[in-house]
Amino acid sequence: MKSSKIILLAILLSSAFLQGCWNDDPDPVQKSEEELAIEALTGTGTLTWSVSGGGAVIKDGTAVTDLYSTFELTLSANSSSKTYTSKNSNDLFTNAGTWSFVGTNYDKITLSGTNPASDREISYTRTGDNLKLLFSIPLPGGRTNAVVGNYEFDLLKK
Repeated sequence: MKSSKIILLAILLSSAFLQGCWNDDPDPVQKSEEELAIEALTGTGTLTWSVSGGGAVIKDGTAVTDLYSTFELTLSANSSSKTYTSKNSNDLFTNAGTWSFVGTNYDKITLSGTNPASDREISYTRTGDNLKLLFSIPLPGGRTNAVVGNYEFDLLKK
C-alpha cells in the first residue's frame, strides 16, 4: 500500500513538473513602436478608412462632411514599402503615393503627391475602428485658396 502511494505521488509530481515545462503560449516577440504604429494604420498589411457610414470632416470648426461623404483612404505597408490610395477627396489628397512617419514618435505621417494634403504633417489617432487625422493647409504665397484651413477627418475602418 505504501509503495502505491509513493508511485502515485511520483506520477503527480512528474505530471506537475512536465506541465510546468510545457509552453503552449510562448512569450510573443515584442513589437517595436514603429511596428505597432504601422499595424494601427494598416492592420496586417492593408486597411481602408472611410467617411461613409458615420465618419465626419471638419474644416476650421465647420462640418464639411457632405463634400467628402464618399472619401476613402487605403493605407498599405509591407517590408519594402508604405503606400496609399485615396478616393473622392475633391482634389485634397493625391490619388496614390507613398506614406512615411514624421520623426520617431510615430504619431504623424506624411503622404507623397502634388495635391494640397501632400507633404503635410498629418497627426493621427486610432481608437478601435476609428482613425482621426488632423492637418493644416496654410495660405500659399498670400493668395486665397478654397482648401486652406485646419482639417479633422474622422474615419471609420471599412
